[in-house]
Amino acid sequence: MTQQALATIQIDDAHFRVTEWTFAPGTETGWHTHQLDYVVVPMTTGSLVLHTRDAEAPFDLIAGRTYTRPAGSEHNVSNPGTATVTFIEVEAKGR
Repeated sequence: MTQQALATIQIDDAHFRVTEWTFAPGTETGWHTHQLDYVVVPMTTGSLVLHTRDAEAPFDLIAGRTYTRPAGSEHNVSNPGTATVTFIEVEAKGR
């Protein structure tokens, strides 16, 4: 069984939820659906695998190079590599 990636909530207020995700080798998020739009800020450069219901694909993160995904995104993210990968996820709750 794969181990769970470490999720550390840094802020959870009326406007934002900010979570630091740390993926040690062999860890994953588990299947989930995002209820909110979100931005990811990679803290390290590395590769993870994005699993969707239709496919799985490796993707590279570059420290400081952000990307966004809409609410409704359903996936599992895993780290099959040998290096730890960390990113910050900022979910926008709205006003």
